[in-house]
Amino acid sequence: MKIIVMGAGVIGVTTAWYLAEQGHEVEVIDRQPGVGLETSFANAGQVSPGYSTPWAMPGLPLKAARWMFEKHAPLVVRAAAVNTPMLRFMMQLLSNCTHHAYDINKSRMLRIAEYSRDCQAELRRSTGITYDDGQKGLIQLFRTDKQVEHAHEDMRLLSESGVAHELLGTEEVLKYEPGLAGARQILKGGLRLPGDESGDAYLFTQRLAAMAAEKGVSFRFRTEIEAIEAASDAIYGIRTSAGRLTADAYVLALGSYSPRLLKPIELDLPVYPVKGYSLTAPITDESRVPTSTVNDETYKVAMTRLGDRIRIGGTAELTGWRLKLSQDRRETLELSFNEMYGGADLSRARYWTGLRPCTPDGTPVIGPSGRYSNLWLNTGHGTLGWTMACGSGRILADRISGKRTDIPALDLSLDRYTS
Repeated sequence: MKIIVMGAGVIGVTTAWYLAEQGHEVEVIDRQPGVGLETSFANAGQVSPGYSTPWAMPGLPLKAARWMFEKHAPLVVRAAAVNTPMLRFMMQLLSNCTHHAYDINKSRMLRIAEYSRDCQAELRRSTGITYDDGQKGLIQLFRTDKQVEHAHEDMRLLSESGVAHELLGTEEVLKYEPGLAGARQILKGGLRLPGDESGDAYLFTQRLAAMAAEKGVSFRFRTEIEAIEAASDAIYGIRTSAGRLTADAYVLALGSYSPRLLKPIELDLPVYPVKGYSLTAPITDESRVPTSTVNDETYKVAMTRLGDRIRIGGTAELTGWRLKLSQDRRETLELSFNEMYGGADLSRARYWTGLRPCTPDGTPVIGPSGRYSNLWLNTGHGTLGWTMACGSGRILADRISGKRTDIPALDLSLDRYTS
């Protein structure tokens, strides 16, 4: 078939790659001048299946209430941006904060993420692609005894999903991450996930797009997608700044902007932008930086080694589609890194923000649109687009091609919000 993929981030490009591998004629459309220039550009750098956890969890409402009064809270709600879509998302999020919903959602996320990590490993083997990647695992760092206690619940779900993990004491953490020696007094331990990886999502997206182009995938940049044109049960074209474009099937992979295109054709996609930030800084002291990737559980900040750079990413901000850089969020990233490590020149850091497309249950929407037979969705990955990209692309390509997927995928579609 001829297939148009709307969106050239890491999700759109991996989808295009797997569709092309299965023999389809693929065209990718994006408003940016190149691939990976929005949410995929400077994320935390973690391919972290073991750390795949929904924001909606038991205890979140009380935590969120407390965070309202903390300067360096992991979650911030900007009062000036509160509107109906935000309130609706927050209510749906809170409805998923039960133990039962958490178990279902985390298990689904682990299933996709573990599969995606395996797909990415196979892609490295088959193509030789590199992207400042590392396969040295991830450590979730705990500063309090309560965080260690809560880790046991996640360890139960990790065990049920067959995800390798080990709970470490402080001295054991330092064996894997000696650069944390200066933070010994504030650490209570860590949860190590040896199967997790790291890498530069933007570099990966660029290089995979180049390989996809060699397979015949065409890319149309600087092209605004204005509207999806639909009949009663099928899409018959998309209206763009370059004119009307048609195909046999269409894939929507526009992240946080996906709901805007679906609303006029009466599809309700529960995806809302959750703003995140990152710093990318040059290493100045090799003895005081991560060897791989770690997460500071207190501030929800990730620190990842990417070649000769450190990527510090995190925080969540509900502020609509605004992309203004906030100074207080930078201070939180710097605080977390300096308390843990300190071996990078943050005065020379590149400060960046992007919109993560989040669903209320944390699981992306991957599959048919339901109402329109030739419209497919691959969006809503939240903070885990990089982690789930290859698996999501492969799952959707298999479904479009009528193949049996390698993992259960029926519960990933939009239907779960309407059934």
